[in-house]
Amino acid sequence: MHTTASLDALIDQDTIDAFQRDGAICIRGLFDQALISGLAAGIEHNLRNPSPRAKVASQPDDPGWFFEDFCNWQENPAYRDFIFNSPLAEAGRRLMGSQQVRLYHDHLLVKEPGTRQRTPWHQDQPYYNVEGQQNISMWMPIDPVSREATLEFIAGSHKGPWLMPRTFLDNQAKWFPEGSLGELPDIESQRDNFPILGWALEPGDAVFFNMLTLHASGGVSGQNRRRAFSVRLLGDDMTHAPRTWTTSPPFPGLDKELQAGAAMDHPLFPLMNS
Repeated sequence: MHTTASLDALIDQDTIDAFQRDGAICIRGLFDQALISGLAAGIEHNLRNPSPRAKVASQPDDPGWFFEDFCNWQENPAYRDFIFNSPLAEAGRRLMGSQQVRLYHDHLLVKEPGTRQRTPWHQDQPYYNVEGQQNISMWMPIDPVSREATLEFIAGSHKGPWLMPRTFLDNQAKWFPEGSLGELPDIESQRDNFPILGWALEPGDAVFFNMLTLHASGGVSGQNRRRAFSVRLLGDDMTHAPRTWTTSPPFPGLDKELQAGAAMDHPLFPLMNS
């Protein structure tokens, strides 16, 4: 486990300033081998025991397989150990500039060898049921990730505007009504016109990004496997934003327990640094 001094070296003021400016940052060597090994065991358990929220996010004719699952920390001891007994909360607190850090949810993303399916450009926050700016997503690989298969980000896009969230496979507007938000630009056809950030990653490295930062990732080639674990954290200014549609992930019944604009003070979203 990192000491305060070692975290000071990994997350200095320049790192915090870069995150606030760009909405995405890479921190090398944040998680040690014991944490990585425990999380890997939790991921394999999750793959053998998917939750009702799990989904396959690749096309049937894809030679690989892209699997996602959400909100399993309560049932998966390895996930819980990683989330609550790692430098995650303190790293998030420093980068967000927040006093409190709440768990929002965990997210498993596995691309098996040969998966062609890209994760298209998108912002996360429009899919969610939260409002505010002090938020962060951590994404870390269990396997080495090449620059071609890593997450990419558009620097500064966390400053807005919100853009239309669509389903990844068929491009449907299942969340906000058509025309109510601006459309995503065609980034791939004009990549040189955008400030794209991305890093090749080793196990133990992690990227942190704001929930509004535009991001995407490629498929995986050859025999490469890409197991990644993401955890979303909420800071001081984050509040509940009930939707009339099903969010991703869904939190059924939460609108009856938390009013619009209320702090996310609920057992589903425990404080991590209390």
